Formats: sequence, C-alpha cells, structure tokens
Amino acid sequence: MNSHSGTHSGTIGRWQGAGLMATTLLGTGVFILPQMTIDKAQAGALIAWSLLTLAIIPVALIFGRLASVFPHAAGPAYFVEKAFGRTAGRTIGLIFLLVVPMGAPAAILMTFQFVNALIPLDGWPKVGAEVLVIFGLFLLNLRGIQVSAKLQFGLTLCIVAIVVLLFGASSVQPGHLTSLASYGTPEIPTIMIAAGIAFWSFLGIEAMTHLADDFRRPQQDMIPAMMMGTVLVGIIYVACTLILLLVPTDKSVAMIGVFDALLGGYGAQVIGVLGIASGLATVNVYAASAARLIWSFSNEGILPRCFAVKNRHGVPIRALAALLSVMASVIVLTHTTGQELEHLIAWSNGVFVVIYLMAMLAAAKLLPRSNLPLVVLGCGFCLALGIALGASMAYVLVLILFVAPFLWWQKTHISRKQSLAVNKVS
Repeated sequence: MNSHSGTHSGTIGRWQGAGLMATTLLGTGVFILPQMTIDKAQAGALIAWSLLTLAIIPVALIFGRLASVFPHAAGPAYFVEKAFGRTAGRTIGLIFLLVVPMGAPAAILMTFQFVNALIPLDGWPKVGAEVLVIFGLFLLNLRGIQVSAKLQFGLTLCIVAIVVLLFGASSVQPGHLTSLASYGTPEIPTIMIAAGIAFWSFLGIEAMTHLADDFRRPQQDMIPAMMMGTVLVGIIYVACTLILLLVPTDKSVAMIGVFDALLGGYGAQVIGVLGIASGLATVNVYAASAARLIWSFSNEGILPRCFAVKNRHGVPIRALAALLSVMASVIVLTHTTGQELEHLIAWSNGVFVVIYLMAMLAAAKLLPRSNLPLVVLGCGFCLALGIALGASMAYVLVLILFVAPFLWWQKTHISRKQSLAVNKVS
C-alpha cells in the first residue's frame, strides 16, 4: 500500500473532526446502550461505563498517533501491514470490511427503535423503510464526507444539550438519589457483560483513521479531534446511565420515558428525532470509511479493479454502492432469520477487539518507544474485552480462518505468475 492514499486535499478541521468523532461514537447507542447495560448489570452498568471510558483513552491516543504519522485510507489495515507484512494487514482490512455489513445493520435496527416510538412499524413495512434509509445514505454520500461533518457537529451539540438538561432536571430532585441504593451490590461477571455491550459505543475510533486524508492538517488536528470526541462521549454515556438509574421507567426506549418524567412530555418526538438522526450519522461515517477501504484495496489489486472509481467529489462511488447493497441484504436476512440485535452487536464487537489489538501491536513496532506504556494499556484493554465477549469471539475467528489462507494463496499465486513472466522474458 502506498504511504498516501490519494491526491484529494482534506476539508475537515479540528472541531469538525471532534464533532464527527463524537457523533460516530454517540451514534445509535447514546439513547439505547445505557438501557441495555442496565438490563444486564443494574448499577454495575455505571462502573462498566466509567472503566470503559478510562480504558479507551490509551487506545484512542495510539490510533491518533498512528493516523497522524501514517495517514492512509486503509487505516488499521495499513498500520498492521507496515508492521507485520502484507497478509496480516490485508486480513485486518478484509475482516473490517466483513464486519461493516454486520455492524451497520445493527446500527439501523437500533435507529428504528426510535422510529417505532414515533411511527409504529412492524414486519416487512419496517424492513422496507430500513432499506429506503440505506438508499438515502447513498444519496447523502455522493457529495463527500465534509457535508456530513457539518451536519453531525450540530447534531452532537443538540445531544449534549439534551443530556445536560436531563441530568440537571434529575439531580434537583433528592428523592431520585435514594433509588440508586435499591439496586444492590454490582457483580464482576455482570459488569464484564455490560462492558462487552458498551464497547459498541466506542466503535468508530478506528473509522476516523480511514478519514485522515480528509483532514486539512492531520498531523496537528487528528489527535486533539479524537481525544475531544472520545472523552466527551464517555462523559455523556456515564451521565445517561446515571439518569436511567435515578429515574426508572417502563417505556420500551427508557430515555423517552425519562424525558417525559423529567420534562413533562414530548420525549418520543425529541429523543426520537435525535436518535434517528445520530443513528443515521453513525452508519453514514461507517459507509464512507469502509467504501474508502474498498477503493484502497481495489487499487492494490486485492479486490476487483471495478471498485477503483471515484466521482468528482472524491467519493468511491462503486465501492459505496456495493457496500450499501450488502447492508440492505443483511437487514432482509436478519428479519427472515429472526436474529437478535444483541447477537449482531456482540459479533461486531468481537471483530473490533481483534482489529484494535493488532493496531496496538503494530504501534509497538512503528511508533517511538515512549508510546510503549500506552500500547501495553491498550493491549490489556483488548484482551479483557475479548474475555468479556466469550463465545461471541467465534465469529471473528471464523472470518480470520477464512480470509487469511485466501490472502496467503493470493500472494503466492501472484508472485508465482510474476516469476513465470520474468523467466519467459529472460
């Protein structure tokens, strides 16, 4: 892979980058994930979120440093290739591509929990609406990511304002604090399960590294944007979890019930619209970054050449169309096979644990030795999460067993063809 992924000059600044990072991470999960973790661990969810926020900081720093030193559309796949060779790097790239069709539909299914709160949809009409949303994302991406970055910065500010408002309203009522004591003592196994689910909220740190070329000044702006985004998101998730523990509700989307209880109604409208918008923003960033990765792999000859086409806005148009088509197919399959949202989340998280771990190990080789303490913390975090996910790690192991031998065969096949051509010439 060439050290730079294109001549296309960047358009994203530091604050837009922080907004893009924060919305990617807040995305679908901000009004749903705290509720899912409380279902698993009760008050232990608060501990899970706090520990996860602290543990993700070294990982975000390492990704920021790698992306600012080696900006490339292939992101973690490029770092791993530089450190451990072609087959390892391309394996990471392809398993990332193979998780996006699993993770993005999970994000869309979450988003439609908010749609349901506004317009009850079920069965095939709901599937039709989800597929229509994917087509809308295709149209939104035709002009490039900078349009999305501006929209998402405003969206992040709205979400932060709502959470601050709810937090303020919940803390002024002293009766709420006594409800925390009623949850009992948190247990380590349930905290680990909650952390395994909560990790979904921080998927997107690596997606930013694919967009390093879209920053005006990646060296100066990449790390501050990633750190601001990550810390802000951690604080918001902890606050949302605390609010849900303080104000119990029986609504299917708990944040809507909390909004109604604290602010006297319109929860379905406000939380619903924000949840839909941020969910779509997340899927949008994933679609954009994965399409760039397909484009990069197409240029390298790993994937068919037909994906190496960009439109005048620098968008890899065919790669984007192919990716969104696969997402739509997975949504239809999920409906027909009756898969649970939680399974899609856990399988996706397992793939990202491996991608993050390999990126940390690559950083140990590529970055100065002063980064070693951060690398060790990052590796420890990935291993602990792998243990927490347990059997859900099987999906990523199957992907690696399928992808790595294929890439190794492709490499030896190409080099054999090249040596035969050389022999013929000589």
